[in-house]
This record gives sequence, C-alpha cells and structure tokens, in this order.
Amino acid sequence: MTDLDIYEEMVRLTRQGEPFALATVIAHHGSSPRKSGAKMLVRSDGTVLGSVGGGRVELESVRAALDSLGDGGQRTLPFVLTEEQGFACGGGMTVYVEPQGRRPLLVMFGAGHVGRAVTALAHTCGFRVVVVDERPDCGTRDLLPGADDIVCTPVQEAFGRLALDRESFVVIATPGHLYDFDAVRGCLATEAGFVGLLGSRRKRETLLALLEEEGFGEEQRGRIVTPVGLDIGAQTPEEIAVSIVGQLIQLRKKP
Repeated sequence: MTDLDIYEEMVRLTRQGEPFALATVIAHHGSSPRKSGAKMLVRSDGTVLGSVGGGRVELESVRAALDSLGDGGQRTLPFVLTEEQGFACGGGMTVYVEPQGRRPLLVMFGAGHVGRAVTALAHTCGFRVVVVDERPDCGTRDLLPGADDIVCTPVQEAFGRLALDRESFVVIATPGHLYDFDAVRGCLATEAGFVGLLGSRRKRETLLALLEEEGFGEEQRGRIVTPVGLDIGAQTPEEIAVSIVGQLIQLRKKP
C-alpha cells in the first residue's frame, strides 16, 4: 500500500461525493511506529486505507476522524507512546485529522445554453453536477465536460435515478414549460433543499396557480425559487450562470 493508493481513493470518493477524513502524522520524535508524512484515509463508515501506527494511536485517530466528519472540525492529536497505548518503545507523535466534506450535489435539468454554462461554472466552484436532458444531441460529454453524470431520459423518469436530500440543489431550465413544471412536481416529492426555476415572474405566477389547483400546499409552493439567480442584470447564458451559481454559493456558505 502506497500513498498513491490513498490519493487515488481520495479522488474516487471526491468524484462520488462521499465524505472522508485524512489523518496525517505531522511530527514525531524518538521511536515512533510511523514517521512524519504517514497517512491514513478514514471513510464515513469507519473503514480505513493506510495507517498512522496501529494500537490506540490508530483507534483514537479513527474516532477523531469520524467526529470531524460529524462537525466539520479539524483535529490535532498529540500522543506520548506508552505501554497503555500499545507501544513500549517510547517517543511521541502528532496526528493531524482533516475532514474532506462531500461536494454538494447540483442537479441541472436542461442541457441547453444556460444549463451548459451553469454546469461548467458549478463544477469549477466545487459542486458535483448531474445533468438531466432527454435529448441525446445535448447530453454529451463534449458539451458537458463539467458534468459528473449525465442522465439522458425524460424528466419524469429521471427521479428514479436521483438521490435528492436536504443538502441537494436543483436548477431547472428545460426546453419547455411543461418539462419545467414536471421537474418542479418531481422535486417537490423529494427533500431537495433548493429548487430553482429559470424564467420570468409571469411564468412564476402561472406555475404557482397551477400547483395550487393541483393541491400543492402553500409550504410546498414556497419551496420554489423563481426566477432563480441573483439580480445582477444578467442577460447572456454565462452571466445567468454567474447569477445562479452565485446564489447557490451564497446559500451553501450560509451558517
């Protein structure tokens, strides 16, 4: 097992949006089992890759890593290597634990000009982007290099392949109102934390009236953010992407 194996696993977990923590020996003296630079990756289920020395040092490092994933805080753990910790060699070491938060999920309904611009910018800003568009000529890797996944299927069928929770963001910009409204209905049946719809205020009024007629309550209707994006006077697809991704970042950074 080498550091390369750890780095490859870090990349794999990051691409999948899975949280993990990295424990690194940052100082040592005397006869310590691992030297400075030794690493151990701790997954959210407690499984590990690599080692920081075994014994209670490793046990406490894993426990600290899982705690860090829970609260997002870093940890610095000094150890004096005694028989109580499973070592009779003396010496000491310090382990630094850093949580690696999962990338927030953005589901982009629509791979048109705006959808492509949002996907590219959101990717560079640290989002894990899944694009939904049933048009094979639009949902391609060449047009969507920033997409982590492309779901080429009708809107209503896509939700069976999506895992939306309270930390998930959704932006809807499909080729037509009917598809947009189908996406909104589908999102309201999930726990998606943010549901943003591209469009005019008139479109908003039409949608809200329709949802009310269909029996969606005020609380459900209130979950829809439309027009989506910060009011910066955006006009081009790229400017609209800035306004939308800026709004997502603003919400993501909110304490």
